[in-house]
Amino acid sequence: MPVFDYDPPERFVAGALGRPGARAFFLQARAEGRLTTVALEKLQVAALAGRLDEMLDEVLRLSGGTARVPAIAPADLTDDGPLDVPVSEEFRVGTMALSWDEESSQVVIEAQEVVDEEDLGAPEPAVLRVRISAGAARAFTQRALKIVSAGRPPCPLCGQPLDATGHVCVRLNGYRGGEAAS
Repeated sequence: MPVFDYDPPERFVAGALGRPGARAFFLQARAEGRLTTVALEKLQVAALAGRLDEMLDEVLRLSGGTARVPAIAPADLTDDGPLDVPVSEEFRVGTMALSWDEESSQVVIEAQEVVDEEDLGAPEPAVLRVRISAGAARAFTQRALKIVSAGRPPCPLCGQPLDATGHVCVRLNGYRGGEAAS
């Protein structure tokens, strides 16, 4: 089982390549000349960002405000740069785990390779493990949410993504701009 361990990375970001509606999403960690890129779904990026923010807010709340957790992303940690090249995927993410290391005041993010549960002889899944500061986690979340929201705009009626040609809206009973969908 390869473990790609970054404690801490020089850079840890979420990014996307491609046109809205056909984008591929990635997590990327870089340190000391190493670069690890893993693929995941848009919903996984959104879920990771949301859970990170919730966890940091909870750590701050439970500490009575004494934990070294910024309420918002520090401006000096903002990273709006493109993904590092080459974008060469090590594996596709299946499950993710988050934890707070109270001793080091760091967030631990683990992204595990998707596994085929029917293949009993398969090797242990690969893991990307990243340890980052609370400030870096807030900056990661800010960027990830920006990446996710940069896709297709939502339909004002049903919230589903709009394509350039429109979409079949469930709120319009299968009609698209006055024509029945085929």
